[in-house]
Amino acid sequence: MTWLLLIIIGISGGLIVGSGVVAFLTVLDLIPRLAQITRSARYLLYFQWSIVLGASCFTVIDLFNVHLHASEIWLLVPGMFTGLFIGLLAAALTEVINVIPILAKRMHMYQYLPMFILALALGKMVGSLMQWLFFHK
Repeated sequence: MTWLLLIIIGISGGLIVGSGVVAFLTVLDLIPRLAQITRSARYLLYFQWSIVLGASCFTVIDLFNVHLHASEIWLLVPGMFTGLFIGLLAAALTEVINVIPILAKRMHMYQYLPMFILALALGKMVGSLMQWLFFHK
């Protein structure tokens, strides 16, 4: 009886979190917007399936506590794709809530906007590299 209750709670929690992520991606319109910006709308189905398969594969890996026993160098590939996804998600969220244009308007910084965006991107990159290279043990 306890196992049945745990299974029901686990599946319910997974459905709730999964629904929240899908709703978040839908509200941000991340995948169609990415296809529009990169002019690759014909590959939209591949974008969608990559998110579904990526989430499914990493859920299985996490659920069954799979150890790949690979060299640390191989972590660069999934790390790069994870970073790309997080960066695109953050950029989409920023675009949806119009943080940068509102900030530039209020601070009268329109002429400095390209440098401001570059500084944000470089700061994020340097911070991530420092975290992974020096502080992540």
